[in-house]
Amino acid sequence: MQDIAGTTVLAGAGKMGGAMLTGWLARGLDPQRVIVVEPSPSPEISALAAQGVRLNPQGTATADTLVIAVKPQTFREAGPRLKPFVDPTTLVVSIMAGTTIASLQAVCGAKVVRAMPNTPAAIGRGVTVAVAAENVSAAQRAAADALLKATGAVEWIDDEALMDAVTAVSGSGPAYVFLLAEELARAGVAAGLPEALAARLARETVAGAGELLHRSELPAATLRQNVTSPGGTTAAALDVLMGHEGLQRLMIRAVAAATARSKDLAK
Repeated sequence: MQDIAGTTVLAGAGKMGGAMLTGWLARGLDPQRVIVVEPSPSPEISALAAQGVRLNPQGTATADTLVIAVKPQTFREAGPRLKPFVDPTTLVVSIMAGTTIASLQAVCGAKVVRAMPNTPAAIGRGVTVAVAAENVSAAQRAAADALLKATGAVEWIDDEALMDAVTAVSGSGPAYVFLLAEELARAGVAAGLPEALAARLARETVAGAGELLHRSELPAATLRQNVTSPGGTTAAALDVLMGHEGLQRLMIRAVAAATARSKDLAK
């Protein structure tokens, strides 16, 4: 990771922070230039100390990049403890939902990138959306991009106000897909399938369809149409799912609810 210079401090090494750290090391970031601040490290994170990662070192060192991956509700308490890592040149990258650039600047300094990853980052298949403060340099943006790409794709936006909708679509989106697998399995049981078989069929169908969508350059609508024969079984099901009170209206309401909650968290 040649774009990453100096010392990188990771504050918070839970599931998402841990996934990012694993990705950085796999991509060649020198572990001796990584400091992890995590009060309750997992055995996996503790084991990385043997590779040279500095875990909860005594004292503080100024970070070239500080990545904040703590829970948003703990930031007010944790933020002041992170400030000693920051000087006027430090880049702060936050993956905390609902925490604005202005809030981060007030606590940790002015050079801030706000990012929203999602849980497939744990297997390197996440997608992260990021927005940078105006005073972030091109080199710092490149460094943030390299760190975030360690867990999957990265999209950049210019308008921070879009982050609430981003959180609702991609940040929370994996839960919607998992719910689809749950409900598809339940529907299979209701149609007469054994529970275990229905669960396996639903799981593999959702996973396979997702992989096909990932590999194909065709729009999702075209892939759907390719499965649907006029007057066939799929068309009968889609008449229900795409009806007046179907999936489209439910998804609009769901994303709107998540967007509103994200805005509430920022207050």
